[in-house]
Amino acid sequence: MIRLLSQWKRRKTFLVFLSGIVLTIFLIYPFNAAVTFTSSDAYCNSCHVHDHAEQSWRLSAHVNNKSGVVVHCVECHLPPKGHGHLSAKAKHGAKDLYGYLLKDSADFKWESKRTSEKANHFTYETSCLKCHSNLYPATITAKGADSHLYYERQGEDMTCLNCHMHTGHYNAGYQHAQNTSFGEDQNGTKEIFTDPTPITAFQNFTEKIPGTSVSFNMVAINGGEFIMGSPDDEPFRKGDEGPQRKVRLTPFFMAEVEVTWDEFLAWFNATASEGRKEAEVKVVDAEVDAITGATPPWGAPDQGWGKGQRPAITMSFHAATQYCKWLSKVTGKKYRLPTESEWEYAARGGQSGPYYFEGNPRDYSKLTTWNKLFGADTAIIGRHVIYNALSEGKTHEAGGVLANPFGLKNMHGNVAEFCSDWYAPNAYGAHKEEVLIDPKGPAKGREHVVRGGSFRSDASDVRSAARDYTQTREWLKTDPQIPKSIWWYSDVNHVGFRVVCEQPETKNNQEQ
Repeated sequence: MIRLLSQWKRRKTFLVFLSGIVLTIFLIYPFNAAVTFTSSDAYCNSCHVHDHAEQSWRLSAHVNNKSGVVVHCVECHLPPKGHGHLSAKAKHGAKDLYGYLLKDSADFKWESKRTSEKANHFTYETSCLKCHSNLYPATITAKGADSHLYYERQGEDMTCLNCHMHTGHYNAGYQHAQNTSFGEDQNGTKEIFTDPTPITAFQNFTEKIPGTSVSFNMVAINGGEFIMGSPDDEPFRKGDEGPQRKVRLTPFFMAEVEVTWDEFLAWFNATASEGRKEAEVKVVDAEVDAITGATPPWGAPDQGWGKGQRPAITMSFHAATQYCKWLSKVTGKKYRLPTESEWEYAARGGQSGPYYFEGNPRDYSKLTTWNKLFGADTAIIGRHVIYNALSEGKTHEAGGVLANPFGLKNMHGNVAEFCSDWYAPNAYGAHKEEVLIDPKGPAKGREHVVRGGSFRSDASDVRSAARDYTQTREWLKTDPQIPKSIWWYSDVNHVGFRVVCEQPETKNNQEQ
């Protein structure tokens, strides 16, 4: 009896074990089948229905290549197995399913997501290196080898996407090479101006650039006093916006809009240093004549968004100052970048609030919990500012918003703007005078002031008092040239500039 009972227990244990194996097989098979099915290109493209996803993938080097190799969606957009593959699949899958069921894909701003910053959240470096394990194949060029060596030295500061952003999804406007044809003369049959516009009185005028068909509007800004900086209780205020100081400015002219590509390319076409090596261009301003020109850029400085009346971007601070020197020479006037105090005075347009128009930054900003969930109020700010809520991730033509009380457009958005001052977080507190008269900022520094928000800015950063500064090293991180360009930034597309023209000395303004 004991023996029979023992045999039954062993058989029972075996049957339980066998049932477990069978059940596991039945569970694993459909699980693996589901994982395989949801990792297919067809399944991915059934959810990712936006215009460029499948078509641009099929046109890319990951499909359209001589070797016949096809790189599938999950080979880039999920890490390899053993590197968190399933957890990443679950995370992205849940997010995609939520968007597919509860959102309208027509409302997505796809263009704004085609940046390396955003793409790094759903494209994996480990996946790139799994296929491209040899960064120095026999076919690589010397410049390519230098670039890959630079990439390896940067560690976590760079990813493959910094230079190869459009490898997996073809972008016709993208170029990863020196752009020797950039900015070719577009005058065509337009009228060519022979003389600049003379200034006969302190009033608005339209400047004409001799030898081109390009003109732009300059606005006469009457001098006066204002309070520079923001009060302690202004929403989203940062420490470098104070203490507030009283400033008095003399009259000046300021461009109605940012310098457009038409204007900037007039300088580039007239002075471009094609074929000149960067090392041959002297950097110190005192050693550079007024018509020194830029070397050809790397890639497409306009990001493929278009040129014309869009604001010029990706030029360096040095290039902006050289443009001003050239413009001064060809027009016979004194053009320059605005000082920080001139910029803020002009942006405020005689108003003292966060913006020159009505409204609280908390109502417009996506940084508040309420606005994150239910959307920010854009009815008023959207008429005056091109910023992240409405820009679709790119610059817009310069004149598409309402002007401020002084007649200036886009002071708060579209692109941020260089100022001539060196940046210092305590610049305002360094002064002891009761009234600052035409201040020009610190005597020295490492980076220059940048003012105004851009198409990528939240409403909190387009306030009149908000400050920023150049980040030269960061903005040249992926420039593959050695030495790096002094004319073009490789890693910033939201900064441009507008010009100021000094009022010429005349008998009338001397008597004033």
